[in-house]
This record gives sequence, C-alpha cells and structure tokens, in this order.
Amino acid sequence: MSGASAVELPTLRHRELGLTDYEYERIVDRLGREPNEVELAVFSLMWSEHCAYKHSRKLLGRLPTEGDHVVMGPGENAGAVDVGNGLAVAFKVESHNHPSAVEPFQGAATGVGGILRDVFAIGARPIAVLDSLRFGDLDSARSRYLMNGAVAGIGHYGNSVGVATVGGEILFGEPYESNCLVNAMCVGVAPRERLVRSAAAGVGNLLVLLGALTGRDGIGGASVLASAELGTQSAEKRPSVQIGDPFEEKKLLECCLELLERGLLESLQDLGAAGLSSSASEMASKGGVGIDLDVARVPRREPGMEPFEVMVSESQERMLCVVDPGRLDAVRAVCNEWDVRATAIGAVTETHRLRVLEEGEPVGDMPVEALVDDCPLYDLEPEPPAEPVYATPRARLAQTAAPEEVLLALLRSENVASKRWAFEQYDGLVGSRTVRRPGAADAAVLHLEHDAGTGAIAVSIDGNGRRVACDPYVGAAEAVLECARNLACVGAEPLGLTNCLNFGNPEKPHIAWQLERSVAGLADACLALGVPVVGGNVSLYNEGGGGPIYPTPIVGMVGGVPDPASVPLAAFLAEDHSIALLGPFRPALAGSELEALRGRLAPVLPEIDLAAHARALDAARAAVRAGELPTAHDVSDGGLACALAECCLAGRVGARVDLRALVERLGEEGADAALFGEGPGGVIVAGPHGSVEQLVASLAPGTGLVIGETGGDTLAIETGSHARLEIAVAAAREAFERGVADHFS
Repeated sequence: MSGASAVELPTLRHRELGLTDYEYERIVDRLGREPNEVELAVFSLMWSEHCAYKHSRKLLGRLPTEGDHVVMGPGENAGAVDVGNGLAVAFKVESHNHPSAVEPFQGAATGVGGILRDVFAIGARPIAVLDSLRFGDLDSARSRYLMNGAVAGIGHYGNSVGVATVGGEILFGEPYESNCLVNAMCVGVAPRERLVRSAAAGVGNLLVLLGALTGRDGIGGASVLASAELGTQSAEKRPSVQIGDPFEEKKLLECCLELLERGLLESLQDLGAAGLSSSASEMASKGGVGIDLDVARVPRREPGMEPFEVMVSESQERMLCVVDPGRLDAVRAVCNEWDVRATAIGAVTETHRLRVLEEGEPVGDMPVEALVDDCPLYDLEPEPPAEPVYATPRARLAQTAAPEEVLLALLRSENVASKRWAFEQYDGLVGSRTVRRPGAADAAVLHLEHDAGTGAIAVSIDGNGRRVACDPYVGAAEAVLECARNLACVGAEPLGLTNCLNFGNPEKPHIAWQLERSVAGLADACLALGVPVVGGNVSLYNEGGGGPIYPTPIVGMVGGVPDPASVPLAAFLAEDHSIALLGPFRPALAGSELEALRGRLAPVLPEIDLAAHARALDAARAAVRAGELPTAHDVSDGGLACALAECCLAGRVGARVDLRALVERLGEEGADAALFGEGPGGVIVAGPHGSVEQLVASLAPGTGLVIGETGGDTLAIETGSHARLEIAVAAAREAFERGVADHFS
C-alpha cells in the first residue's frame, strides 16, 4: 500500500474526504509526493474543520486565557482551575451535533462519553455533566424524535457510568429543525499534582492503547459529519455515528485514574475525533517527538479492516498512553484488575514523524508538523447580511392578548416551560455531591468534602441563539453575563469559562460575520468580568436544507462557593418576605420570548454596559454570601413576570408586586416590557423585610428596588393606570409543568 499513488485512488478522492484542491496540493508539497490511501485519510481528518479549526483558530486568539486560578488552559484535553486545598477542577464543553442529528440516541450518548474522557484524560475524576440542547419546535415529529432520542442517550450513558447530570438547558426554534445541537459539559476534580498533560515524551517509551476493541463505527466522523453541512443523505451517514458502551467507559475511567495515581503513565490522551490519527499526532506534536504505530497490533472487533480504517476509526471508550518500558508489566497488571485491554502498539521516536506500520512494514509516513501545524488557516470574509437570514417565528399569540393570557402562554411555551420531563430521566444525585437538585437553584452546586476540600463549586451552562441571531455581539456577551448571574445567585465567584461555538457555514459571509461578532462579544464580556477561557470547542457547518441554525455560542462557567449551606433557592419559601429586583435591568421586547410568540424577530438588541453589569454581579454575589436571602433567581426567558411566577410555583407561595416604578423607567414599551421584556442584569431576591431593605439601601442608585412581598395563593402585579395582572399560582404551575411534557404524553 505504501507505493499507492493518487492515480490509483478514486478520481478526486480528496474532495470526497473534504479537502480542497489547494489543500491537497499543499499536502503533496509537504510530503514531496502524492499521499497514499492511509496518508490521505489521516490528512483529511487532521485538516478537517473539526480537528484543525481552520476557519476559527485566528478568531479564538482574541479570547482571554490568563487568570490567577488557571492551572491548565486551552490546548489540553480539558481546562482546569485551582479551587484551593490542593484541588483543581477540570471542565470542558464539547459538541456532538451532527451525529445526534443523524442518530440521536448514540450521538448524544457518545457525546457524553467523549466529554467524560476529556476530563479524566488529564487525571480528574468526572463528578458532573451538564447538557445544552437545541431542537426544532416540538409540534414537529422530527424534533420530538430527536429530543426523545438525545435525552434517552444522555440519561443512558451518564446514569450507567455513575456521573450525576446536574443541570443544563433545552431551547427550541425552527432553525434547529434539521440540525439539532447536543453540547455536553463535564466537570471533574483532582489533586492538583495528579493532573497530567498529553504530550508524548521519552524516546523509546511505548505507546499503549487502552480500552475497547476498534471497529468501523465512527469512521470519518470528524470529516463526514462534523465538518460539512447535513443534507438529504443524512440517513446514509449512520455508519459514521459512534456506538457507545458506558460500562466499558466506567472500567476505563477507574483504570486510568488508578494508573495515574500510581505514577505509571508518562502522558494520557483521549481517542476522540479522528481516533488514532489525531491522538497520536497531537501527542507527538506537543512533545516535539515522533511516533511509530503498528495498526496490526490494534485489537479489532471486525475482521478485514484496512490500515486507514484502523487509523481513522472513532470507536469509543479508548485511550492512548505513553509508558516507560520498565513499567509495562505494572500497567498491564492494573489493567487486568479492571478488565481493561492494554496493548503496546508503538513507540516514541526522535523522528518528528508519524509512521504507520502494518506488521512492521510502513504504510504511511507523515511529518508531525505537517499534520498538526501546517493546515492552512483561513481568513473569514465577514459581511453583515443584506436581508434577514431567518424567517420570522410562527406567530402563536395575538397582539391583543390580555396580560394573564400572555403569562400563561409564556409559561407553557417550550423555551420557558419546565424541562422536568427531560431531567427526571437523569440521575442528578449519584455521587452524593449535589447540594441542590436540578432546577432548584439557578446553578448546580457540588460540595468538595469527598476530596478533602472545603466549600463547593457551582456550575452553569447558558446561551440563547435567537438573541444572538438578533445581535451577535450583544447576544454572545449576554450569554457570559447570564452564566455569571446564575453563579452569583448561589454566591459563586467565577473561576473559569469554557465555550462551544455552534454556527453555520463560515465560508458564507453573513455566517462569518455572526461568528466574528460573537467572539468579540464573548471576549469583551470575559474581560469585563475577569473570567479566563480555559478551553472549548467549535462546531461549524450546522445547517441543512432549511438553512443555518441560529448562531449559538454556549458558555459553561465554574465558580467557587465558600459555604454551600447558605445557597438560596429559586423559590419563594415563606409568607411575608420582601421581594426586591437587583441589577442594571432595562428589559425590552426585542429578542424576547414574547416577541417570538407574536411572530417577530428583532434586527438588533439594546446595548449593554459591561462594566456596570460586572459591578452589579459583585454586589449580588456579596448579598447572597451574606446568608440572609433564602431566595435568589435571575430574570431570563419570558421576562420578569415569568421569573416571579417561577419563584411562586416552586415554593407554592404567592406574591404581590408593584412594578410602576420600573414601568416609568422604560418609557413607551411600558408595562409589556416591564412584565415580559428581556435583557441582562435582573436578579429577584426575597427574604425578611429588614434584610432586603438594608440590602437595597446599600446598592448603587438605580440597581436595587423593593417591588413587593410574598403571600397568598396568587401572583398579583400592578403596572400602573389601574392595570393589574393576577393569576393563581396553581394555574401558573399547571401551565409551566405541562408545556413540554404534553408533547410526549
């Protein structure tokens, strides 16, 4: 096979594998000859969008990555931050969008498996998973099929491995109909000194493959699925979707952590996208070495696999490690205890080349630098769209609907309604770290007592693609603020951020503009809050016959909580508590859920003062940490009326609220904006009268307002001119709980 030439390959084979003519010519130049079948397959994956980030890498350099707490930043399997007491928390978010759109159960399940491996690859024990999901409207049978399969796959994998799914979000919109989004975030914890990097080191050390057998599942996943638009032939791409085994993953997880605990590994790398091709190349590149790898030694579950198939297979539950030859027997002994395969398949060399062998005979020989560093990076050609990119949402609510009718419609709407139907399929308590059950607070809170630590961490994941579609810069910045606000509501200080940038085809100028403006918004918001980006993922080409998805940057954030016992709930817990609204909150109907229900999509969002929001978040966090506020809940989808209703129905306590002062501030949009408008900055708090009034008095002018008190069995809101919204808490609860569940009953 080593003598094969491009002439012998199928005509324009490189195009079928996603490479352009220019990229193919560049490969020929780097090799000094035509690539053979193995080499072309490896290059096609290593130079794919999914592995090389060739349309986004230049942009990502704008994100701030330095911070006092950063232990590992971008470039490793996961980022990590210091949480004190010698502990580090590792975390990352990854996408499995295209596989999930083709086969939702396995696509979502293996997305969870992959992100777990990213975390234990650096030596951290996974303790929690969060998911950010997007589907088309639930009136669509396809959207229900995708959501049902994805939720089942997440639950199956996470529950079987025994890692708690503690939070997340699910949103809906017509642009996600043909291309759903499945983003999974994993959080892990480890003694700081146990963290390990993936760089191969030590010429003569052995390359050892751990875990499952290698098959044909997942072949070409990084190029066939993740680096191209989905078309009408999606069903034909099912072989490119990986198949997961969570019980194999559990054994692999425990085995790897024990090997690291015993100091038996020099380095460790997950086999994710592009399989052995990417893991071996990246380990060699980071270590400044070469690797010889014999595909004949790779344990397989299917006969007759060609060398290129072994190299590009994305079979799950596999890890690659570098082992000193003198420790190989000890490594095998630990693996035998965990019933995990351990096979020496190669060695570290000084050649700076990835050499692929078959029974000792070369079948591929590539410079590591060419594979990892020489992929061309493209400059985007961004242009604002000359006309609307997205159709206006389907109108579901009349302009003339009464406020009570509007509130019930919003609480029933898919984006606001309870996602209990989904999260009850997940085990949110396994591991006994969960301080607040999913949905009880604005961020998940996990204590660190099991790790000889003190305090807790809080985790949140957020993003609103519809608002980013209205205004990419402001919408992306709002995602960072929303995540930080969720953390503030449980008293957490942000320590680090991860992101997943889900966009359409970046070769189209208007998509490039969305991507560029969104990254600018993320960067500016992170700088304003002092939150470093420690890792992330980019998922492009998310579009099909129906056009591109909404531009959807997803933000995951980890923060430190000094005292988990004082974490408030997102619920009114007692009668006769004062209610206050905190923050520089100026809601508007533009980009809101109400606007979407009325069949509109704004072309722009109001500007935001990032410095003012940073100060307000500090104040909200300090107020929560004082321990005198049993209730804290941010204002998000559906606006202030929905947030108040959520507090009422969660605690089964009513409230009497007066928003006339807020209405006066808002001008012409008035009551509608005060009740149902959206925008960053709003936090509802409640507690004893003296505590709340003292808190408001201590805040900067215009950032705190006492708006009412709890009590009764209705939510009653005054908005001025004798206008009043009043609704029974029981009716609000019914609408909220049934909005999503009724689609699956």
